[in-house]
Amino acid sequence: MSGTQTKHAVTQLLSDLQVGRPGAADELLPLVYQELRRIAAAYMRRERPDHTLQATALVHEAYLQLVDQTRVDWKNRAHFFGVAAQLMRRILVEHARAHQAQKRGGGAGKIALEEVAAAFPQKDLTLVALDDSLKQLEEMDPRQSRVVELRFFGGLTTEETAEVMGISTATVEREWRAARAWLHSQLSDLKAREAIN
Repeated sequence: MSGTQTKHAVTQLLSDLQVGRPGAADELLPLVYQELRRIAAAYMRRERPDHTLQATALVHEAYLQLVDQTRVDWKNRAHFFGVAAQLMRRILVEHARAHQAQKRGGGAGKIALEEVAAAFPQKDLTLVALDDSLKQLEEMDPRQSRVVELRFFGGLTTEETAEVMGISTATVEREWRAARAWLHSQLSDLKAREAIN
């Protein structure tokens, strides 16, 4: 099956899934598995080395939640992967929060912010801290927060992000630059506070 045929097949199966056609979820998995695995692997590369959740488990947990979505109007393949990236982030944040609670605040999952905060090439921030910053950004500018989620966490290209969000690539690039600048400022403040404490 060619790339175009696969995209159309995924879109059709998402439509079938939405109307509850039996077997649609089973047919969809082989067509989306490798891309979901790529997204999960990108997330896991940013996690601490001793993370108890593996990429395969992350894919499976996210996929089960994705195919259980009854209120999502699946537009296309890119939309599906955008939602998948969002779900994977939530799963990892919940996992990190649970791990933090077990350790009483220590050993949270770490994520290197090489693209978001270029000023911290040798330093890590916890996934929870980044998630908190993204929630603040979402309150101020939901579109910028979504661009970060899709580009940084989901690993989508500018073009794929534009397709998922229904905006131009120029807008995606502009929002990506602004979001990175804001996050850089937030994370710089966080590091400065941590250094004082």
